Amino acid sequence: MIVPSIDLRDGQTVQLVGGETLALEAGDPLPIAEHFAVAGEIAVIDLDAAMGRGSNAVLIERLLDAGFACRVGGGIRDLATARRWLDRGAAKVVLGTAARPELLRELPRERVIAALDARHGEVVVEGWRKGTGRGILERIDELRDFVCGFLVTFVEREGRLGGTDLTLAEAVVRAAGPTCRVTIAGGVTTPEEIATLDRLGADAQVGMALYTGRLDLADAIAAPLRSDRPDGLFPTVVVDERGIALGLAWSSRDSLREAVRRRAGVYQSRSRGLWVKGETSGATQELVRVDLDCDRDALRFLVRQKGPGFCHLERFSCFGEAEGLARLEAILAARAKAPPEGSYTAKLLADPGLLAAKLREEADELARAEGREDVVWEAADLLYFALVKLVAAGVRLAEVERHLDRRARKVTRRD
Repeated sequence: MIVPSIDLRDGQTVQLVGGETLALEAGDPLPIAEHFAVAGEIAVIDLDAAMGRGSNAVLIERLLDAGFACRVGGGIRDLATARRWLDRGAAKVVLGTAARPELLRELPRERVIAALDARHGEVVVEGWRKGTGRGILERIDELRDFVCGFLVTFVEREGRLGGTDLTLAEAVVRAAGPTCRVTIAGGVTTPEEIATLDRLGADAQVGMALYTGRLDLADAIAAPLRSDRPDGLFPTVVVDERGIALGLAWSSRDSLREAVRRRAGVYQSRSRGLWVKGETSGATQELVRVDLDCDRDALRFLVRQKGPGFCHLERFSCFGEAEGLARLEAILAARAKAPPEGSYTAKLLADPGLLAAKLREEADELARAEGREDVVWEAADLLYFALVKLVAAGVRLAEVERHLDRRARKVTRRD
């Protein structure tokens, strides 16, 4: 799998050769993250903090606040800083010289990556300027019980677009063992390298090849895919932002490339060729993320569905209408656009004071409810009014769920 990289220096997205020579400036990281997010997690490295000469924390906070799944690294040298980034919503933190067992024990293992920078197999520190005399495999052996993964950068290849060291990568994966996922950085340039690393059990962190156009993002995402079908297609499960299945489609490498380019639901019809969902019906899709399954022979498209729904019968999904909160949200949104005469929902939307009073009333009734049936009844009332409030504010339920997911990432708990 690919992990796109955003390196920050002096308030800009940059790419360096060998960690020293500026090769390009790409500007504001926010639109870059929006482009990369379709691939999943993004590595965001604060080069100034890593070198001890400043900070790009404000930029990283912007990315986290925007909801991007970021692996945050650079200048994390103590427990407080690591916890602060985890509390801010970082998917994972990346620790370099601070990756010591006594510190790592205080952090959730599943959200910590140890960064090991190596030049010709020797671990280097202080911005890659100083050798340690220690081998990279030795350091992995010391740390693998305390982290969920390793970011291994081959410094002599970083930013040079000359290919990576697949032999050493294989040795690194063996040393890390089955419980630690390895990410290789430095020189990865082609889909074939990404596919080979994936077969070895490693991800590829890529920067320069993406920024220069040597590597297409869609080709990088598709690299590990393999199909045993005569037509070479990949079954594609289409889900909404809440992970609810909308239907099954088919993808080819060409359709995936077009889907990523357009950030839309583009698929491969087995009879009609390339087709764009909603192009004639208006039921368009915004592509949010592409996931590969564990066997690398199927895809999942997470989409933001527009119009009447995914199904050609103008239903929410090919498996029927939405249920539960998804159904209620859809009904309320429709009534907000075209309020039926006498609609109580329309009355609430038109009177914020009434809606606020009902929210307070129902919250109090739920707090006082005691029996099982009463709790269910009062909770249903409160959820209805809460969803009306969301619709009135133009907020989707999926946004609230993502916010709850961010809260769940906090490691510092309230007393």
